[in-house]
Amino acid sequence: MPFYVTTPIYYVNAEPHLGHAYSTIAADILARHMRQRGEDVFFLTGTDEHGEPVAQAAERLGTTPRELADRNSVRFRDLAARVNATNDFFIRTSDPEHVAEVRRIVQGLYDSGHVYAGVYEGWYCDRCADFKTESELVDGKCPIHLITLEKRHEENYFFRLSSFQEALERLYAENRDFVSPGSRFNEALNFIRQGLEDISISRSAISWGVPVPWDERHVIYVWIDALLNYYTALAYAREGEDLTERFWPATVHVIGKDILKFHAVIWPAMLMASGLEVPERLFIHGYLLMDEHKMSKSLGNVIDPFQVMDLYGTDALRFYLFREVGFGQDGNVSTEGFETRYTTELANEYGNLASRTLAMVSRYRDGAVPAGEPPAALVAVFEGAPEAIAACFDRSDISGALEQIWERVRELNRFVAEQAPWQLAKDPAQAERLDSVLYGLVEGLRVVSLLLLPIVPEAAERLLIALGAAHERSLVAARFGAVAGGAQTGELPQLFPKIEREPEPSAA
Repeated sequence: MPFYVTTPIYYVNAEPHLGHAYSTIAADILARHMRQRGEDVFFLTGTDEHGEPVAQAAERLGTTPRELADRNSVRFRDLAARVNATNDFFIRTSDPEHVAEVRRIVQGLYDSGHVYAGVYEGWYCDRCADFKTESELVDGKCPIHLITLEKRHEENYFFRLSSFQEALERLYAENRDFVSPGSRFNEALNFIRQGLEDISISRSAISWGVPVPWDERHVIYVWIDALLNYYTALAYAREGEDLTERFWPATVHVIGKDILKFHAVIWPAMLMASGLEVPERLFIHGYLLMDEHKMSKSLGNVIDPFQVMDLYGTDALRFYLFREVGFGQDGNVSTEGFETRYTTELANEYGNLASRTLAMVSRYRDGAVPAGEPPAALVAVFEGAPEAIAACFDRSDISGALEQIWERVRELNRFVAEQAPWQLAKDPAQAERLDSVLYGLVEGLRVVSLLLLPIVPEAAERLLIALGAAHERSLVAARFGAVAGGAQTGELPQLFPKIEREPEPSAA
């Protein structure tokens, strides 16, 4: 089955922060899990490079929009590589192939009567590159960037969004899973039910963008250009091959809640107008908050993901983001939170369990996994685990899947404490029971590590190798008891070593 997952494409007016890493890691986790299930996966990420915010940022920095886009797109590409994202393509909306396809699609909308000339007046946020309705304002300010907005009057071309009122209501009535979580589904549907107005799809005041094909005094509104990336990328992502028929419609768009309206309302209407299928699902995640505010370069409250990974490692970042904050909800993050999760769960509950188990197999059975009887207690704990985790991932519930896995990690810790293999080793009459306990611990660690591969791929792979696990990494292999004893274990440095943070400078 094809599985096509996308991140939002990231705006290049500033450098990456933790919120960008969050979306990319989420999509990567879904892609990795689906590959474990044998699905045909395509994973897309990239950068959004046109529009007024980029032009303004470039002017402030004394450079050109193209130079700024070239510089910052590299930073986003580096971020994807650094968080171990396995994306199949990195699109830039300045790619000539994308530009040509955007012009073709927008020309088609114009030719079919879905676009007309008009005048727009409204409250405009240059950082969102979006007009806001009166109901969206908070004390006259942008609800996201908290800045006072200006009223603009422009001659534009408009897309007849209002003509898709009934079609969108029908889409939502027939597909309750189109947007999740449910609160975001309701938010999008309420926006539609309030009555849709036609939207401006061009700008005449700027030149940094895709020229409108029939009137090059205008450029295509950056959001129209950006949304089309999910479709255009498939035509040229693989040299000499058009992947559109193979992967369209997208299986799931992973996006933040601040761009819900564009993806859940405007995007499906544009696709309908173009005669294209709408995506299967949109998963809307919440904000990573610091001091109760969304992380934003303009607000100055960002955590640098590169610094976090330098200190704790990439796996720790991937784990923390979906353990600390329920995926789909808002949640506060902090450097202190990283340290707590890292120490209590990754280092102690998972890493120390692995070290103790390998040490006991080495000490009591010369490093060979005994061919013991699977302990009944652990058989019960792991019954149905792959199916339960897969069901969570089918809902894009990464945090739920992680909780299911971590319940098993804690059960393994409880099991080793109760069985006390170090005591059993002192009594030759308990040799068979010790074999069973050690086998159960190794097999349990093998299963949870397979299930954790999409989330902490480096650590899980290192542990699987140390456990002597064969190269089978599929979800089918993540069944307790699927691998018999006999494997030879190896050495394993600490999976999550103690972090020595530099002391804070003392007050003068």
